[in-house]
Amino acid sequence: MSMQPIKQGLAALALLGLALPALAQTTVSDAWVRATVPHQQSTGAFMTLTASSDSKLVGVASPVAKTVQVHEMTMNGDVMGMREVKAVELPAGQAVTLDPNSLHVMLMGLNNQVKEGEKVPLTLTIEDAKGAKETLDVQAEVRALNAEAGAGHDHMHMKH
Repeated sequence: MSMQPIKQGLAALALLGLALPALAQTTVSDAWVRATVPHQQSTGAFMTLTASSDSKLVGVASPVAKTVQVHEMTMNGDVMGMREVKAVELPAGQAVTLDPNSLHVMLMGLNNQVKEGEKVPLTLTIEDAKGAKETLDVQAEVRALNAEAGAGHDHMHMKH
């Protein structure tokens, strides 16, 4: 029995593997949502995203809210402002933190109160540099109303 057909098959598989696009890998850590009081209409979701290749966060969805947007908090003197951003750049290999003091996810038009200890499902849409999109399903832990970003961690950075 000749090994030639097996070698040719292995060579073809190796070439095929080289031709397949590498799917960008994005990881999410420390995902959490701030708890709400009864009848509160909005809250924030926070997390750290790390992409293996240059990508961007282009969308977030959740069944707990009618509207989900990524916002940027800004300070102009003593006045805080928020504005929607359409995409968050995720440079390859760099952790990008969404926290209460800068970029964050806003969950607006909440269907119910979000209570400490619950999990909130979030679906993130990530787009790589070539335009390919992937979705990530995340279960974000609901933390107390007075919870701070990075609670128990010391990786919070602010720039004014």
